[in-house]
Amino acid sequence: MAQELYLLGTFGLRNKRELWKSQTHLSSIRKQARTLLAATELVRLREEKKLLDSLRRSGLVAEAATLDDILSLTVEDLLSRRLQTMVFKKGMAVSPLHARQLIVHGHVTIAGRVITIPGYQVGHDEESTVSLRGTTEGGAPAPKAAADSSSSALGGAGVKEEAVAQPPTLGE
Repeated sequence: MAQELYLLGTFGLRNKRELWKSQTHLSSIRKQARTLLAATELVRLREEKKLLDSLRRSGLVAEAATLDDILSLTVEDLLSRRLQTMVFKKGMAVSPLHARQLIVHGHVTIAGRVITIPGYQVGHDEESTVSLRGTTEGGAPAPKAAADSSSSALGGAGVKEEAVAQPPTLGE
């Protein structure tokens, strides 16, 4: 019970259901690993590679991982791959709850896509592309577009129009 409350606070989880989902996911992964340990050599070689590749892509295990490494995974390892935790650990938010708010309000992108799910599992290859929307790589605010109204009038194409001075007419 105390461990659950510690994890809820450390990772900024909304409720225990989010924690229980991660525990269930971990249980499923570990069960697959235990089943592979008991499988025949032919099945084990084929299925072990699939499981390890999947976990490598998600960033849960290293390149030279074995089934024993999968069995040693903890729920903290799974929770640390959540987008909410990544945003906080990268210093984009002052707390896990602030990170959650930034994500839910659409201020966080992964590879240019806005992600509004705090529990999104960030893959190993996506980890470097997590950023705040409207900021540059260094975290500084992005320069504002000079013609915001023109870009919306042109269907969001982002094309700037230069103001052309009109010559005065003769009747005025």
